[in-house]
Amino acid sequence: MILYHGSNVEVREPVLTRSRAALDFGVGFYTTTDYKQARKWAMRVSKWRGGEPTITVFETNEEAWSRLSILRFDSAGKDWLEYVVRSRTLQAVDSRHDVVAGPVADDRTVNVINLFLEGTITESMALELLLPMRFTDQWAMKTDAAIEALNHRETIAL
Repeated sequence: MILYHGSNVEVREPVLTRSRAALDFGVGFYTTTDYKQARKWAMRVSKWRGGEPTITVFETNEEAWSRLSILRFDSAGKDWLEYVVRSRTLQAVDSRHDVVAGPVADDRTVNVINLFLEGTITESMALELLLPMRFTDQWAMKTDAAIEALNHRETIAL
């Protein structure tokens, strides 16, 4: 599988401790299978932090990847919403997994999640509002084993 990481620098050797905690799936090295999404992330990060928008391309080592524990949310459903809310509010989440994958809570979805957190809307209302949104995916490498299952393929300066 090919995974893209958008940033303001090349990241040949990811380091888990450089991640912020209050992200969709908590601390991790975030990638996507969607080149356009990685490009968007690279542009956004370089505006915040300076540097040059860069996409680092990884290929999974299938043998190592097959041994990983992967939690995958196929859609923005109840379990995904609960995991994202817990991660973004720094509550404990299931940490048994090497990789967590699922939809990205982008700028539009964050508004819905914030309304849910504030108690303005119910869980069922939040899920109903999220349903028609188009999601891209994200793959968060949560352990060193997951990082080691990635092989640097190339770096693309934008």
